[in-house]
Formats: sequence, C-alpha cells, structure tokens
Amino acid sequence: MNTDSDLHEIAQAIFSVNRHAKTAPEPQHLYFIKKEAINKLLREKRAKKIGLHFSDRPKYSNQHSTLLVKVADYYFHIPPTKEDFKELEHLGSLDKNYRNPQSKMSLSQAKRILYPYINYKSSTKPKRNRSYASAYYTPSSLGKMKWPPTNGYRKY
Repeated sequence: MNTDSDLHEIAQAIFSVNRHAKTAPEPQHLYFIKKEAINKLLREKRAKKIGLHFSDRPKYSNQHSTLLVKVADYYFHIPPTKEDFKELEHLGSLDKNYRNPQSKMSLSQAKRILYPYINYKSSTKPKRNRSYASAYYTPSSLGKMKWPPTNGYRKY
C-alpha cells in the first residue's frame, strides 16, 4: 500500500472520520482512529508536519496548540508532542487558507480503509439479541377484539 492513490484514499478516509467526529455524540473512538492513522503515516514518512496552530476551541479557557499535518492534499490537526514544540515553528492562529478538498466518502467506507491500515481489532464482543420472557408475563388482549361488536347487539 505505497502508491499515491492509496495515500490519497487514506487521506480521504481520515477526512471523513474527522468530519463525522466533529458532530458525533461520543467522538473519542473516531479521533483515536484519525490520530493512529496520521501517526503511522508520519512514521512511514508519508505525511509531513507543517507547524503548530493555536486551537479554535480552547480547553477550559486555556489556549493550547495543535499540530498541523499534511497528508496528500489534506490538512489535519492532532495533539502535538513535546518534541513538536521544540522542533516546529508556531504558525499562530488557525489559518483559514488551509482548506481540504471535498470528499464524499461514507464513514463505514472510511473505517473499512483505516481499520486494516492501523491494524485495529475491536475489543468489544458483538452484542447478542436475547429476549427474556418473564414467567409473570401475561399477553394483552388489547387490539384482539373485533370492533364494532356484532354478537348479541342489534342494529337500529
């Protein structure tokens, strides 16, 4: 998996995961996938660290920095390491000129690309659908009666 088209597909998948993470009620897993994929690309020298940015969303009112990384034609932010602060230039506030190309990849397709790439194995076991019936359960007869009643009633 070392061609430019593979790299572009991985970048698109990261973009899709990141886009979904921003609106997900519990985005931790999606951000984990994104970070793992980007870190692996950096180790393989297929992604490039650009510099540091101040975050748009300060944590607990404290300004903090994020690491800007370029993967193919896409730019992403991940948490920086201590070495990043020593080695990289701080670019100041987030630059709105860094715009990613549009991508129409679904989240499920993005996961199908990234899971094997980062060698991710789910730690949760699939849920079984077991229906337990209580010994005290009495089925309702509601909705089982014929309406209008016809037996024994006269029509006027």
